[in-house]
Amino acid sequence: MLKICFTFLIISLSALIAFAQTPQPTTTPPPLEDDGDVVKISTNLIQVDVTVTDKNGNPVTNLKADDFEIYENGKKQKITSALFVSSQVIPEGKSTKNKERFGIEIPKPVGEVTSNEVRRTIALVVDDLSLSFESVHFVKRSLRNFVEKQMQQGDLVAIVRTGSGIGALQQFTTDKRRLYAAIEKVKWNSRGAGGISVFKPFSSHKAFDIEIGRGASEGNEDVPVSETGFEDTRKELFASGSLGAIQYVVEGMDRLPGRKSVLLFSDGFQIFSRGETNFTGSSRVLDSLTNLVESANRAAVVIYTMDARGLQTIDFTAADDVGSTPPDEGGIVQTTSNTLISGRRAAFATSRDGINYLAKETGGFSIYNTNDLNAGVKRVLDDQSYYLIAYEPEAESFDPEKRKFNKLNVKVLKNDVEVRYRSGFFNISDDKFKKSEVSLTGNEKILDALVSPFTVNNVSISLSTIFKSDERDNLFVDSYLHINSNDLKFIKTADGKNKAVFDIVVANFGDNGIPTDQISKTFTISVEGQTYDAIIRDGFVYYFTLPVKKPGAYQMRVAIRDQTTDKVGSASQFIEIPKLKKDRLTLSGIVVDNISYKEWNAGLNSDQGKMIVGEDTPENNSSALSDTALRQFKRETVLRYALEVYNTQISSQKRSDLYIRTRLFRDNILVYEGTDVPIISDSAESSPIKPTSGAINLGTNLKPGDYILQIIVTDKLAKEKRQIATQFVQFEIIE
Repeated sequence: MLKICFTFLIISLSALIAFAQTPQPTTTPPPLEDDGDVVKISTNLIQVDVTVTDKNGNPVTNLKADDFEIYENGKKQKITSALFVSSQVIPEGKSTKNKERFGIEIPKPVGEVTSNEVRRTIALVVDDLSLSFESVHFVKRSLRNFVEKQMQQGDLVAIVRTGSGIGALQQFTTDKRRLYAAIEKVKWNSRGAGGISVFKPFSSHKAFDIEIGRGASEGNEDVPVSETGFEDTRKELFASGSLGAIQYVVEGMDRLPGRKSVLLFSDGFQIFSRGETNFTGSSRVLDSLTNLVESANRAAVVIYTMDARGLQTIDFTAADDVGSTPPDEGGIVQTTSNTLISGRRAAFATSRDGINYLAKETGGFSIYNTNDLNAGVKRVLDDQSYYLIAYEPEAESFDPEKRKFNKLNVKVLKNDVEVRYRSGFFNISDDKFKKSEVSLTGNEKILDALVSPFTVNNVSISLSTIFKSDERDNLFVDSYLHINSNDLKFIKTADGKNKAVFDIVVANFGDNGIPTDQISKTFTISVEGQTYDAIIRDGFVYYFTLPVKKPGAYQMRVAIRDQTTDKVGSASQFIEIPKLKKDRLTLSGIVVDNISYKEWNAGLNSDQGKMIVGEDTPENNSSALSDTALRQFKRETVLRYALEVYNTQISSQKRSDLYIRTRLFRDNILVYEGTDVPIISDSAESSPIKPTSGAINLGTNLKPGDYILQIIVTDKLAKEKRQIATQFVQFEIIE
């Protein structure tokens, strides 16, 4: 069911054309003059980010241009400027702890973010293709600590698993709810290269022979030669797959702002592997590493790596069956045991080669030999301040015929400091780069806005999505999109009407990155007189309902484009669809409405349980449509809310025993709390779905700003641990 409802008006729209059914992101690179990039390369100026720390790892902040020397391909360059860029942000204010009798945390506000508000862009990449079962546990604990305590205002964060697609849970966001949901999806990958523990235990002489490189060529006819190198080949494939996934993330970060960092949690991988003849040969991993380093340096992404295995005992463990070790040719068992341990130690050391190389070549560092992953993450976050050093290159720096790669060397003329920087850059001239830039078509612009992690506000829109269900436990998402008509171009037609044409694309993404439902339409509005005046004054709401096949995490994304001006707007909202278990109390999303004191006193407070928007008669609730989409209310008015309660327990007398309580928060501080009020509904007492509503007085003591309304419902007939359900909605109080 699709409707477009104007505030206090109903306008019929005609669909003209449809977009492609599967929106795809554009691959057009950003302009080189983008001020959001940390490293800028042009034929007139090269700017390189350089990190300088003291012996304790703290950033050195008082250096000038004269304190640096920079060499390109061994030739000293003339430095024109050295600017220190601090990534320190103001920490969020302390919030009030809220685990009293409800045991429910204070809901955190979630806001849309624009590119100029981002200070740090951080991708936390979990290499679940290599992590062991035990490493996954510690990585998840570190990720939770980061989101809860280390993530700061201005951070744009993604949690990515190398063994899965880039879905709704793995996109860059400021929404901690989505990040927590992504962390819960991090699990040990039984199909990956990581075992139950860090080391594969020694268990038999056949395993020993394979481990130390002996095969059929040494007289073990029961061990095929190909089996000797099977494990190495398998690890190569998984390592290449992980590096390919990281490169996909890095290329996506090319267009993002702020200090761009990737923190890779991995059990390591070897750059070179041992062949069947026990010789060390070149690995496909090296090619993947080279490509990744090139992409990271071009996109100005610093890669940090963390060995998730922590401190390890390399000697024999309880899992090793040492007693079954056969004697060597001289009859000495101990010698073979020493060989096995030496092999294990060598493999453990060389497995760090890949992550060490990756960090060093991109200006980061590698963290290992520590069981405190949280401290490792803190080191990375403390390393986000840098110097932006600029110099004027020679013309041949961008002549691919003479130089394919320009090697950089940066020195600081101070003692006791550590300097880190990128290894260099490849020859891509401005002219060649710009030739790859094509002007985006109208469809490409709107699809680009649809998949971007940032909101585009050239056409101002506000989105609100609300989960609901029916008697058969079918799941739906109602969406309300308010559009500011002032941002659309209306053209006077021959018949005296005002005409605007705009495109709307909607996609609901699941956690696997695949759109579960899509809408792509072009609409034409043709109005005049008071109708036109009302549209310009109040805007209008595009209302639609999409079915949801299964519970989970989803992201509703919407983009709009005015065909006349080519201006684009976008909005998105993360929504979690719960499992409607019969014994689990659940609340729908919350719709809101705003009325004056006069209307309230005149009796508009008598619609208990009936203020449900999105019915077939939207002219009866067009104000609620607009209020639910915009969520902006004036002081000295009444905020009405409505929602549905699912899976309520019914007594033997066919009655329920439900209570509702409201709480109001600003800046994570509780500013109002009501009392438990019985829910009285005119729906059938035997029905497990109970619609309910209420109201809050927005008095003069509430200052303008962002607020959160939390609804807490208690079912006293349910089991003690399942008596409470909560839901919340954000809104803004304006003058």
